[in-house]
Amino acid sequence: MGKWVYLHLLQYAVFQTTLYLNIPGSYFDLCYRDERKKEKPQSVGYFQLFRFATWKDTVMMVVGGLCALVHGAASPLMLLVYGMMTDTFVAYEREVQELKDPNKECNNNTICWINGSIYETAENNTVRCGVDIEAQMTMFAYYYVGIGLGVLIVSYFQIVFWVSAAARQIQKIRKTYFRRIMQMEIGWFDCNSVGELNTRISDDINNINNAMADQVSFFIERLSTFVFGFMVGFIGGWKLTLVVIAVSPLIGLAAGLMAMAVGRLTGRELKAYAKAGAVADEVLSSIRTVAAFGGEEKESERYDRNLVEAQNFGVKKGTVIGVFQGYLWCIIFFCFALAFWYGSKLVIDTKELSPGSLIQVFFGVLMAAMNLGQASPCLEAFASGRAAAKIIFDTIDREPEIDCFSEKGRKLDKVKGDIEFHNVTFFYPSRPEVKILNDLSMQIKAGETTAFVGPSGSGKSTTIQLIQRFYDPKGGMVTLDGHDIRTLNIQWLRSLIGIVEQEPVLFATTIAENIRFGRPGVTMEDIIQAAKEANAYNFIMDLPQKFDTMVGEGGGQMSGGQKQRIAIARALIRNPRILLLDMATSALDNESEAVVQEALDKVRMGRTTISIAHRLSTIRNADVIIGFDHGQAVEKGTHSELIERQGVYFTLVTLQNEGPSNTTNALEDFVLKARSFSRGSSGSRRRYNEHVTPAPVARILKYNQSEWPYMLVGSLGAALNGSVNPIYAVLFSQILGTFAIPDLNEQREQINGICVLFCIVAVISFFSQFLQGFAFAKSGELLTRRLRKVGFQAMLRQEIGWFDDPRNSPGALTTRLATDASMVKGATGSQIGMIVSSLTNIGASFIIAFYFSWKLTLVIMCFLPLIGLSGVFQAKMLTGFENEDKKAMEVAGQVSSEALANIRTIAGLAKESSFVESYEQKLELPYKSGKKRAKIYGLCFGFAQCVIFMAYAASFRYGGHLVSSEGLSYMLVFRVISAVVISGTALGRASSFTPDYAKAKTAAAQFFKLLDRVPKISMSHTDGEKWDNFRGEIQFLNCKFTYPTRPDIQVLNDLVVSVKPGQTLAFVGSSGCGKSTSVQLLERFYDPDEGQVLIDGRPSQSVNVPFLRSQIGIVSQEPVLFDCSIAENIQYGNNTCSVSMEEIIESSKKAYLHDFVMTLPDKYETQVGAQGSQLSRGQKQRIAIARAIVRNPKILLLDEATSALDTESEKTVQSALDEARKGRTCIVIAHRLSTIQTADIIAVMSQGAVIEQGTHDDLMAKKGAYYKLVKTGAPIS
Repeated sequence: MGKWVYLHLLQYAVFQTTLYLNIPGSYFDLCYRDERKKEKPQSVGYFQLFRFATWKDTVMMVVGGLCALVHGAASPLMLLVYGMMTDTFVAYEREVQELKDPNKECNNNTICWINGSIYETAENNTVRCGVDIEAQMTMFAYYYVGIGLGVLIVSYFQIVFWVSAAARQIQKIRKTYFRRIMQMEIGWFDCNSVGELNTRISDDINNINNAMADQVSFFIERLSTFVFGFMVGFIGGWKLTLVVIAVSPLIGLAAGLMAMAVGRLTGRELKAYAKAGAVADEVLSSIRTVAAFGGEEKESERYDRNLVEAQNFGVKKGTVIGVFQGYLWCIIFFCFALAFWYGSKLVIDTKELSPGSLIQVFFGVLMAAMNLGQASPCLEAFASGRAAAKIIFDTIDREPEIDCFSEKGRKLDKVKGDIEFHNVTFFYPSRPEVKILNDLSMQIKAGETTAFVGPSGSGKSTTIQLIQRFYDPKGGMVTLDGHDIRTLNIQWLRSLIGIVEQEPVLFATTIAENIRFGRPGVTMEDIIQAAKEANAYNFIMDLPQKFDTMVGEGGGQMSGGQKQRIAIARALIRNPRILLLDMATSALDNESEAVVQEALDKVRMGRTTISIAHRLSTIRNADVIIGFDHGQAVEKGTHSELIERQGVYFTLVTLQNEGPSNTTNALEDFVLKARSFSRGSSGSRRRYNEHVTPAPVARILKYNQSEWPYMLVGSLGAALNGSVNPIYAVLFSQILGTFAIPDLNEQREQINGICVLFCIVAVISFFSQFLQGFAFAKSGELLTRRLRKVGFQAMLRQEIGWFDDPRNSPGALTTRLATDASMVKGATGSQIGMIVSSLTNIGASFIIAFYFSWKLTLVIMCFLPLIGLSGVFQAKMLTGFENEDKKAMEVAGQVSSEALANIRTIAGLAKESSFVESYEQKLELPYKSGKKRAKIYGLCFGFAQCVIFMAYAASFRYGGHLVSSEGLSYMLVFRVISAVVISGTALGRASSFTPDYAKAKTAAAQFFKLLDRVPKISMSHTDGEKWDNFRGEIQFLNCKFTYPTRPDIQVLNDLVVSVKPGQTLAFVGSSGCGKSTSVQLLERFYDPDEGQVLIDGRPSQSVNVPFLRSQIGIVSQEPVLFDCSIAENIQYGNNTCSVSMEEIIESSKKAYLHDFVMTLPDKYETQVGAQGSQLSRGQKQRIAIARAIVRNPKILLLDEATSALDTESEKTVQSALDEARKGRTCIVIAHRLSTIQTADIIAVMSQGAVIEQGTHDDLMAKKGAYYKLVKTGAPIS
């Protein structure tokens, strides 16, 4: 099969290299990444991957391997046919040339003179004749068809056997792995995150699959081609083979050097981008500070500075690739010249080779080298498979410390329920340095209710986990009725225990099924009974589907109280001897608490019950109360006894009773809100992939406008590169043609001429490759930088509410900046070069082909779609299958991730085995589709492999016909066929870029969506009004406000309050009442939903935002500092002009900061570290105050500016603040009332409205809310 294929394979190889270098995440990046991970990941031996193979799998793999071996030998075999065919053509052409002389004729297969004497050439050789070209060509066509069919069959089996064998083994690995994970003790889960385990189940096992499936067969096939290719070469002519081999190290060397250079540069480029990314991340994380101080311009400049460096490395990388690629092509063409020159010597002078065997040798060696190159990506798949297998198999081979599936251990006949701890010492395996239980001894009597109380972290919940035997104590023992629980059967032990937790876990199924989880094989009556006992029956019957209502993922459709009662029903249906209540009511509101508490009191009767609670009201009536502190039981007795002892319990009770009755509730409600909020956000994160219509390319190119000279030069280079291959086809066929020239001297001259042309082409292609590489790298990198900068500016333009959306978290935004911009490069930059060169290649090839023989061209063109389509079809099939597979695996993945996320609940219910069964059942579908897929994939692959053989059979047979009937020169047959096949590969290459191109368009669309978004609050310097004598009078008129991300929670409710210029207004109130929110409205981070904020009598919506913010200085509780020097942080206060050193010192003196700074070695140049981490809180706070003073603002906002400080620094900071307040309108939010007694107006807020306001003395006289707060001295939040 000719050089065409070899040539196209060759191009494919070089093109693969280019592809590798241009696609991020490709082979070279991988090489580079491995360099970074110097510590080598351990891996298992390759054949250990197959440890789960049955004899049937082994047979399939062996047969598949043999098929691959035969398939690999097909191409070299084809070369033999090809060589013979060339010789036939040459002989026929000779005969035609000789018989042009009317004095010669063909007689007995030898050319004779008409007078009968035999014709001899100058070397006294006779010339043979009588070649029946049609018959010969028919025979060759049959050979081709035969090889093609053989290939179809063996390649089909090669794929089917390997893929199905792999599917069977992977199925087994998945099952074994999941079962083993579910067997592990809880301590193991503490050390392995659930997310990591989920990715292992999916990605790592897929990696093992890649190392076991079709990649192996490709590897065998390529190696076999490598061996047979060299064999064909050496058999045909060993001298030429050695010459060609001698040149090949040059190519290898170039590829190696290129890989190294590109790896180095990519590394540096990534480092530079990482720096820019860090800037972006820092800015977006502290967007409120940036906005408050108007630092947007400054930040985008800083970001851009870091991009420049990355851009330069990118351009260098493109240039290096261009140079090396030019070098590669250059060497290849020199190699052609050398081989043909030396080969022609062997044909003409020493007669060692025939023209056919010259071709056979040359392409045999080329083909062998290429296939060796193509076998290397397989090695990479094997390596990652082995590394993944190491982790998976280690887990499979690990013996769990507490095996929940084991049948070992005693089952007691009768259980009383006495639990005793004997000198138990314990620490969690994930944190061995923290002792949780310290020599704990206590006993819990059967049938009594025992309550555990104590500060959090004192080991209460840990004891419960030890009773369930989630962990074994590190010292001492836990006994049940006098038996060490380590000697009891674990499933049986857990079946005695019912547990209700603070955050009960429900599974994504119906209510009835959730209750049934408590005990297998219960009737509906039992379920209803349990629901009644748990006070759940009534609310369940009110639901439309009653017991068949789905509770949603993690029970998300149910309220806290409902979930809690379903969990209690689930615990009760076990009819447990021991009931563990871990803060079972703490997460509920008062109403549901009463109901749940009542349910719990009903079911405690006659069982050993252990209750942990934070609300002491719920445990007053326990039989025994045990007080914990630092992992020891420090006191024990009834409520009244412990009150008298005045120990741990007494402290907790007094704390709870003294604080205003609702503080604990408020606190817990707040925690609950925060919890539900964090849960809500994960839901919205999933919705990120909305559908975006791809952006038009024209608009992308517009951003690249200023680089048009680069793009023009690059396109020129690309066009030259594209035309190199068709020129090659012409030169090559020309060489074959010269062998038929009768005059040997003329032959030599022609061949030397052609070899010189090859050298010229080599030099040209060196320069054009370099041009293309450099020019497009330059324009692409400039575009990426420009897009990143524009994107970053667009982000900084958005209003603050936009950043609250979890989809726009700093992490997500920085990733978008990094990936979207570099993906857009996929539609411009080097891709344009690829497209241009493919197009010129196709154009030139077709012009050549049609010019020399349009008939033959049309015949070959019939096969082009098949060749092109088979490739596209194969890619489509595979991606299609992958998607189907992903979908099917997702269902199984849901089971596994639900199981792993709720492993404690499952272990407590002893339900591991039912999850394992469910998972194995869900795996059946992907497994079946995998087996079906193997067959279809095999067919496609076989078809793709054999189509090219068929194309050769038809086109050479028809070429033979044209040669004999129309006198077409055989040289032109070769020329046309090679030209068309080359254009075919170029077509394929062009089509392989469509996915990148489509990605680029969608990424661009995402990007433009960001650029086109109109912020709700305009940041422009021109919108809105400004005025000169800004006084700083503020009024809030009936403001109502909800945060855009939580529209159901009303934060401000008709807020009315005003402050005159120069006055100080203080807000007090519990947390969540809207104090900080009012400050954010004033800064115009948000606008009120109803009502107005008036500034100097003008509504805030009509005021120019940068102007307004420039009049306000803010000091918040946790001030945000940037990762630069102290001076630069203070200068940040005024971004409109450059701040002189005098001003900095002036303001830091006012902030009581100057003396401290002067003690530092670098004084004002001291770096503060990321987020100011090098400084103490008081120091950071004073820098923030200095930064606010530098602005010389008319309005000063102090948001709990001293709450986080110790008393010493608080005094210093407080005096700094009092200094700063002079002559300014000031709004203070404080938690310590002592700090605000001097304020002109104190406003007490509750639930988004002001309930009372006045001076300190007025309010004290009123004896209202403020008075109570001052008297109790309680912290307000």
